[in-house]
Formats: sequence, structure tokens, C-alpha cells
Amino acid sequence: MKYVIIGNSAAGIGAVEGIRQVDGKGEITLISNEPYHTYSRPLISYLLLGKVTEEKMKYRSDDFYEKNKVRFLHATATGVDAKEKQVVLDGGERIPFDKLLVATGSSAFVPPFEGLDSVKDKFTFMCLDDAQNLDKALGKDKRVLIIGAGLIGLKCAEGILKKVANITVIDLAPRILSSILNDEGAGIVQRHLERKGIKFRPSCGVKSFNGNTAVLDDDEKIGFDILVLAVGVRPNTALLNGIAKIERGIVVNEKSETSAPDIYAAGDCTQTVDVSSGQNKIMALLPNAYMQGESAGFSMAGSEKSFAKAIPMNAIGFFGLHVITAGNYTGDVYSKTAGNDYKRLFYSDNKLNGYILIGDVEKAGIYTSLIRERTPLDKIDFALVCEKPGLMAFTKEERAAKLS
Repeated sequence: MKYVIIGNSAAGIGAVEGIRQVDGKGEITLISNEPYHTYSRPLISYLLLGKVTEEKMKYRSDDFYEKNKVRFLHATATGVDAKEKQVVLDGGERIPFDKLLVATGSSAFVPPFEGLDSVKDKFTFMCLDDAQNLDKALGKDKRVLIIGAGLIGLKCAEGILKKVANITVIDLAPRILSSILNDEGAGIVQRHLERKGIKFRPSCGVKSFNGNTAVLDDDEKIGFDILVLAVGVRPNTALLNGIAKIERGIVVNEKSETSAPDIYAAGDCTQTVDVSSGQNKIMALLPNAYMQGESAGFSMAGSEKSFAKAIPMNAIGFFGLHVITAGNYTGDVYSKTAGNDYKRLFYSDNKLNGYILIGDVEKAGIYTSLIRERTPLDKIDFALVCEKPGLMAFTKEERAAKLS
């Protein structure tokens, strides 16, 4: 059996390990457009912050490819010939496959700003090369403008703050982290970041650039030395255009199968069902990517391991302030606030739908489990779970099942 995996991040690694749990002999070729050993992308901000080294960023041990008998191929896949079952590389070489996994992730979205070409030092912040290139441009006298107050933009700001003169973050949304936080939660995090020295301009857009000057929607001008574009990401779906069903992302089922025979997809390039809402959406999260990739590996090797409990979830921290969110924010609300400790639980129809935790995030796994498993709240002591999440809120049978 010839397995080909396009992508060397969490989903691709999950697939390798899934395959090898079933098939120890099949040929695995892993194609990556980056020359590096597999690494954890969320750690690139910590690399700039000095908390990790490139060695510590590695997602698996140095002998991972050798131990799993993987042929690592540094190349860019430019096409898939589904009829001939071949992957086409940028140099013209064709790699045959019996089973193919597309785990191509996502890329930075760069809006067509007027005058953007006139900006000399501009960067995105998605991969190791981005972090290395940005680091070379940093300096204690540099003014940095970040467009985008989402996860990528704010982690970049945290990583470079001590290396530059000042940072201003601009976003069209009225609050930071608008995709994962409500107004109250965003306010807590923003005030924490402002105390560290980061400036924010919410509800603000850029009209154009003139060299190292940004012209805002209200015609105000902001000067800068370094521009970071963190507006958003787009799933890399082009390889399966006209081959498999694609909506916002590549559509897959709980086995990571696409609509095309013998072709699978996993990770940030796909859309799957969010069990907390029932909606089919993109959930660009490392744990989901790995589990989805592992499911694909099992399926490709002729076994079965369903991944049908995906939920949106984010676990981040900014200068010691921890934030964990999961699920969706619909239904009734349990609220608790004490300083920077902020808790909101959202529930309806006897189920926990989602949560926001800031500051004290202890036992977040209990809430996550309730959402993933769609546990009926009348089977547990929900009042106790709200105040002090722990296994004692569950029945004896439920505790035994979770501990097993």
C-alpha cells in the first residue's frame, strides 16, 4: 500500500501515527513545502519571546520519520491527478498513491490594501519562516503596526513587545479576539495587554498605505517601521478543486473521507461538524487537527477510528493571563467574575453548549468533556460543576467511566 500525506503539521503527523497503528509495512511518503522537522506552529510567538528554542518547538522526536519508516520529501504539491492517483510536484515529478491525505492547513489572508507594495518591512505570522524573518527586522527603536486583533495578531504582539519601541494593534471589530470572546471578556484581556504597553485601535480600518504611513478610514495617519498583517486565514483547498466537495473548507465525514474515492483530508483545510451547535464549520485547532489526522490514518489503512466530537476550542495566554474557550455561546448563562477571573457557562436543552474562562482556568477539561459528550445536565450536580468543577459532581458510574 502506498500512502501519500501532503502536510507536515499536526494532522499529517496524526495520520502517520494512525497508519502505523494498523499497517506497519505500507510505504508512507510525507510531502512538506517547509524543509523543517515537524514543529508546533502555535509556539512561534514563544520563539520570539525567548521562551522556547527551535529544538523545543519540535512536535516529535528527531527519529520520528525513521522510526515510522516515512519518506520525507521537501517539495510543493501543485496538483492531484485523481484518475491516475498521482500527486504532482512543483518540479514536475509525480508521486503515485493508493491512499492520499490532504493536510495542507491554511494561509494568511492579505487584503488588497492600496499602496501595500510601498511598505518595505511587512510580514505575516503563520509559520517558522515568518517568525525568523520578522525577528531579523526587529529593533529597540522600531514602531510596529499590527493589523488584526485576533489570536495571531495578539500572540505576535506578545512575542515581540520587549524587542521594539511600541506596538499599535488595529482591528475593524469593536473588540479584540472577537471570534472567541464576548465584550466583557475581551475588555479584561485588552486592559491586561494595555497595562503591558500595547495600544489598541478597535473599530478602525486602514484605507491605504504610503510607505511607512497607514491612512485610516477617518483619514488619521499612523507612522510605523514594521507592519504585521494578521487579518485572518484561509484554508488551503486548491489541490482538491474540482475533485472533492469544497465549501468554505474541504468537506469530510467523521472518518476524514472526502467525496473523492481514496482521498482524505484533515486539519485546518477542512470543515467538520461542531457537536456543540450541529453546524458544519472550519475549526482550525491543533488538537482537532491531530485527532482528525489520526482518524484519517486509521481509515486509510483499512481500519476505523471515528472523529465525531469536534468542538471549537482555544487555550491561550498573554503575559500570564490564561484564556480558555470552547463550544458556542447560546442559551442561558451562568456568570461569575472576580477581578481578572471571569467565568461564563452557556447552556440550554439540558446540555452545556460552551464556556469562557479567563484567569482561573482550572478544571476546564470538565466543561470540555460535558460539551463533547453532550452529557445531560440532570445526570450531574450542575450547580456544583458551576462553582467547583470536579469529578465528584458526577454519579459513581460516570466517575468510573471517565477514570477508566
